[in-house]
Amino acid sequence: MSSLEHKSITIFKETVLPGESKTINMEIATLHTMTKLKIPIIVERSKYSGPTILLSAGLHGDEINGVEIVRQIITKNINKPKTGTIICIPVINVFGFVNQAREFPDKRDLNRVFPGSKKGSLASRFAFYLLKEIMPHIDYAIDFHAGGASRFNAPQIRIVPKNSELKKLADVFQAPFGLYSKNIAGSFRNSCDKLGVKMLLFEGGKSVNINEEVTQEGIEGTKRVLDHLGMLNPKKEVTYPEKPTIYITKSNWIRAKYSGMFHGYTSIGNYVVKGQLLATISDPYGKIEFTVKAPNSGYIINVNDAPIVYQGDAIYHISTQISDV
Repeated sequence: MSSLEHKSITIFKETVLPGESKTINMEIATLHTMTKLKIPIIVERSKYSGPTILLSAGLHGDEINGVEIVRQIITKNINKPKTGTIICIPVINVFGFVNQAREFPDKRDLNRVFPGSKKGSLASRFAFYLLKEIMPHIDYAIDFHAGGASRFNAPQIRIVPKNSELKKLADVFQAPFGLYSKNIAGSFRNSCDKLGVKMLLFEGGKSVNINEEVTQEGIEGTKRVLDHLGMLNPKKEVTYPEKPTIYITKSNWIRAKYSGMFHGYTSIGNYVVKGQLLATISDPYGKIEFTVKAPNSGYIINVNDAPIVYQGDAIYHISTQISDV
């Protein structure tokens, strides 16, 4: 169904007409205590026809910064569209959010089980109903994520290579960085692509953390996309950064060669040159100290904030190739 027809939409047997606002509770399962868990789907529709966009977060329950971005979009009334429909799901994996855990209670990563199954595992069932009930109405989507395991991501948009429509939307969002990355089998983004939904995946910050700078990057980028689509509430102002997005076509992880206490000397988003000192790894007794140097020149787009690392841990994500277009 094309939302441009501007007909009524029905989600979990709840109908929302043009010009209406409604919160629809998704109830698929309960806690082991039999306590019901409701996942609010917040629908705001304009009287005037236009696209339908989904703003979602919390696919991984411990990625709280994305939840904060969508929450502020709602509290600031940015989700009240000039045209079309804006659907917000601040927390998809409410089980993980309650426990501040990445996975579902069945230990599955929701972002690896799409398109899911009506009679599968708990995570698989959530994936199934998300695609069945919500995504048929969606034209565009922005899904908000954060880095895991103490790894802090620079604000970035991830899109598949050689997709001119997504590249244009990423240009409009104008995050500090853009990463070209292929869709992963079983991911929400991969299923959306197969359904024809144009999705931007936002990464920023780290798990179990809220960073105000990352939050503002997510909010302002979303406003720019809504403005581009003719959907932004006319009461909301939109600003554009002076620097265009830096697109990274290739990147590598720098991994710890030794275990020990980690002391980082470079900040997220910095450009470093080959051989530059990035960090030291030391023993706790003051006898041994190993240096970590940049293997190549590039931008640091992820930093490990953990005070202690083990041999093989990812400690920095560095660009190795930048796109000119």
